[in-house]
Amino acid sequence: MVELVPFAVPIGGDKTLLVWELSSGPTAEALQHSLFTVFSQFGLLYSVRVFPNAAVAGPGFYAIIKFYSARDAHRAQKACDQKQLFQTSPVKVRLGTRHKAVQHNTLALNSSRCQELANYYFGFNGWSKRIIKRWCCPPTSAGVPESAWLRNLWLRWRKVCFPGHCHSL
Repeated sequence: MVELVPFAVPIGGDKTLLVWELSSGPTAEALQHSLFTVFSQFGLLYSVRVFPNAAVAGPGFYAIIKFYSARDAHRAQKACDQKQLFQTSPVKVRLGTRHKAVQHNTLALNSSRCQELANYYFGFNGWSKRIIKRWCCPPTSAGVPESAWLRNLWLRWRKVCFPGHCHSL
């Protein structure tokens, strides 16, 4: 089965894991590193965020982990739920819930995240990108005819090349 992974910020419960019953011993930063190490074995992660439990829940932490791929998130949930991953007690891992009433706008990834995603799924086997950026400032004087500044209108052009294929975006 093929899964399309868009070059967009992952949204939806099928790509998000909730991990709880994390020990209160290590710092949040140490837990974040440990969680990243464990869950990145299942696929490329968008984010790992660690939060302290609410006062009524007792000491400890919980985490929200976002994958780019729903399939990777499902595999990680099945493999890690009720396991002692990096601490002496087991953790609980659940997929996030999807709220159908809430509409989310799709946000594009920044350039470095796009490159990270392409390297992960395509491998770094010779693909390259070249960005040509030219700037044009609109005329400041009201007396400049539109045709004169249209001649100076410059474009931003992106070229992505894979071995054997080359496309301009």
